Amino acid sequence: MANTSSARKAHRASLRKRAFNARRKRAVHDSVKEAARAIASGSKETAAQALSALYQAVDKAAKRGVIKRNTAARMKSRLTKRAAALKL
Repeated sequence: MANTSSARKAHRASLRKRAFNARRKRAVHDSVKEAARAIASGSKETAAQALSALYQAVDKAAKRGVIKRNTAARMKSRLTKRAAALKL
């Protein structure tokens, strides 16, 4: 456990940040699952809406440092490629 008052304060801050980061990471995970489900259903409209929500969640997580930028780009690229296959 932290001994100094500044270390205790830093620990409290890290716990708050951990909660925010976990929430953002869960939003990314849920949006990836939702987009994959929408693409699998074959509906172009729902897939487009799900991809839009996915982009927002992934970009926000990457901007805040919850996930790395290349990881975000890879997620978006893979799901966009799958969605583009629907249009063929």
